[in-house]
Amino acid sequence: MDRLVEVALARIADGDTADSLEHGTLDFKTDSARPKDTHADLASAAVCFANASGGFIVLGVADRTPGPAAFVGTKLDAAVVRRQIFELTQPGLDLRVEEAMREGAQLLVLAVPEGLDVHATTKGVYSWRRHDTCVPMRPVDVQRLGEERRGEDWSARADSSGAVDPSALRVARERVARASSTELARTADLPDDDFLRALGAVTTRGRLTRAGALVLGTSGVVQGPRIIYQHKPSMGSEADYVLRLDGSLLVAVERVLEAVDVRTQQRPMHLPDGRQVVLEDVPRLAVREAIMNAVVHGDSRTGEPVHIEHTPEALTVTSPGPLVAGITVDNILTHAHRARFPSLFDLLHKLSLVEQIGAGVDRMFREMLRDGRSAPAIAATDDEVTVTLIGREPDLRVARFVRGLPQRVGEDVSTLLVLSLLLQRRSVSAPDAAAHLQRTPERAQDVLRLLSSDDVALIEPSKGTAHRRHPHYRLRAEVLAALGPAVTYHRPATAEIERKIVEHVAEYEWVNNRTVQNLFDVDVYKASGFLKDLVERGVLAKTSEQSRGIAVRYGPGPTFRRPSRRRR
Repeated sequence: MDRLVEVALARIADGDTADSLEHGTLDFKTDSARPKDTHADLASAAVCFANASGGFIVLGVADRTPGPAAFVGTKLDAAVVRRQIFELTQPGLDLRVEEAMREGAQLLVLAVPEGLDVHATTKGVYSWRRHDTCVPMRPVDVQRLGEERRGEDWSARADSSGAVDPSALRVARERVARASSTELARTADLPDDDFLRALGAVTTRGRLTRAGALVLGTSGVVQGPRIIYQHKPSMGSEADYVLRLDGSLLVAVERVLEAVDVRTQQRPMHLPDGRQVVLEDVPRLAVREAIMNAVVHGDSRTGEPVHIEHTPEALTVTSPGPLVAGITVDNILTHAHRARFPSLFDLLHKLSLVEQIGAGVDRMFREMLRDGRSAPAIAATDDEVTVTLIGREPDLRVARFVRGLPQRVGEDVSTLLVLSLLLQRRSVSAPDAAAHLQRTPERAQDVLRLLSSDDVALIEPSKGTAHRRHPHYRLRAEVLAALGPAVTYHRPATAEIERKIVEHVAEYEWVNNRTVQNLFDVDVYKASGFLKDLVERGVLAKTSEQSRGIAVRYGPGPTFRRPSRRRR
């Protein structure tokens, strides 16, 4: 039996309800009044999982009953169930069906693999798993999934109307000339036809492929803008800059990346070893990967553009079409990735715009987390995928700490996800961390065990839980000290911050950024935030002629209240 199912059954026995444990790859069922109805219900559920990323169906567990009483068992035979599901689905699904005993009741565990084609019931019903529910598939969903699973590459077919954009061809030559592959770099000086052939942008008859038309063409199969970018001074305001980029995707991508760059704030940070790095309010690499993922994995067949909305608070990228078959928001970090359109991906790869499949998602998470920011927020429907990168000041303590770790640790996404959890929570166990890491509790335990090893020494199990199967892990004392106020439960409360600053001003009549840094052991940006809040509320007011910099002095403001003297 799969470990995922074993853990779920153990949690039900301990008092959880089955419906609270259902998710994208796990469902629980009970026998209907007639075996025929149960077989039909199981066949429908099997189709639902096969058209998504596969999963497990456990027969014989009541949904809403907690504890051992949930194991009501089944009267059905494993071999009969397997045969009936094959006969009630098309193409027929041949599942692995295992028997299991819990609390004296016989259960059946059905392992449903991810389908190689699109499956339906013999009644012609198509469905797929979305979160913890099976939902009907639309005709366009069936067509799209079928093409992806059969390996039909829409982007490799000939384009009937596109012409090469000379400016795009020039940019392509420049990018290829800088390629790390010497063999590919040599093709940069070939005649146009030979160069396009080396890129794989034309068919054997010399016509632009759809991928070639999208990336290098003036118009082609997709009409209208390829990318729409708009910048807003704030989330609720109207756009102050809009770009509608049509024609070549290659030129459009370069222009939109430039537009984001000039509207992104940067700040330097010095590392203990003397190096200086530059931090952006939204990391440049994360932005690049979010945009390129939208371009390469969005469904260009829809004719809809990639939408980018940029504000100081966030950058949001929305691409047309659903996630590629088998990928969900809950497994996007760990599921095997595939390109929706292999020819388009290959062309962009040769132009050094994308790397290996799936690397972009990891890089987005890594770049956001390593500076103490929130992980990318990913939302997906059957019509679009949205990635939001929250823009805010980086936490310099986290950034310095992570960059001081060995590279294999500091650039590991699982490590950074665990650290992000423990910046907010005093402890975490493998079952708690599993969903956050997009792993099973056992694989999450492996990650936690590695991070607690003497070689890494980031976390440690608490003494009271060290001998449990899944201990509770916390940050080690030296790590807590290094991270300081970046750890939320070590931060002084807002009221305490105000009290100490007010007491200082009452005694010395002024305070500046440097003083606040020393009082609370924070960086210049955190100190600036504290002072800005107090100025906006009238507690403090600027008292020095100097208007900028950490030396600006602040004194009592209109709402300042001197603390009462304590009697000795």
